Amino acid sequence: MGDRHSIWILIPVKEIAAAKVRLAPAVAPHLRRGLALAMLEDVFSAVAGVRNIAGLIVVTVDEAATVLAKRYSARIMTEGATSGHSGAVNTAAAILAGEGKRGFLQMPLDIPLVSTEEISTVVAMHREGESSFIIAPSNDELGSNGVLVSPPTAVPLTFGDDSFFPHLRTAERCGIQPQVIRLPGFGLDIDRPEDLYEFAKLRSNTCTQAYLDRHRLAGHLSMPSIQVRE
Repeated sequence: MGDRHSIWILIPVKEIAAAKVRLAPAVAPHLRRGLALAMLEDVFSAVAGVRNIAGLIVVTVDEAATVLAKRYSARIMTEGATSGHSGAVNTAAAILAGEGKRGFLQMPLDIPLVSTEEISTVVAMHREGESSFIIAPSNDELGSNGVLVSPPTAVPLTFGDDSFFPHLRTAERCGIQPQVIRLPGFGLDIDRPEDLYEFAKLRSNTCTQAYLDRHRLAGHLSMPSIQVRE
């Protein structure tokens, strides 16, 4: 990593204590914080192996997330961190643009299966000197789980439960032809109990799977009705 690479990885992290409330039917409140941190560590670990990026930026005011991010030599931004996912990303984009940075790849914390190779692939799709909008959607093609924007403010981003196709239309309105790449690690974001069920079936070698096993959550996940409490 260094100045010869132009794309930064950008990960917004809201306060961990309030994270993953939609997993409530499957995971007790006192376990959701640790689960969110385990997923975040998996994402950081994947980013750490990427060689074609400028570095890692984490937008957060959360103390635990900050401590973890610093272990991975991340730059911490607090501006916009309490303005929701979209506010955090767009604020960071404006800062990067003001610093003359060329672009960023936004990633959420809840894609623990994302790999170094997948991140490298998305970044490699960017061509230096060209405006780019590259998006890796969720498996259901509703979420925007990986979004590369260059220059940083070329396309305003609005995240939510159904952001993928709106983002494509926004990029086109901004005069950029979006590129779409579907990747399994980017595709599985853990928002709902059924996502956690799909993840646990894979028995991956991740911090997240280890956390599920340690708290005896994985063996009790079932579909379609998931009720896990500890």
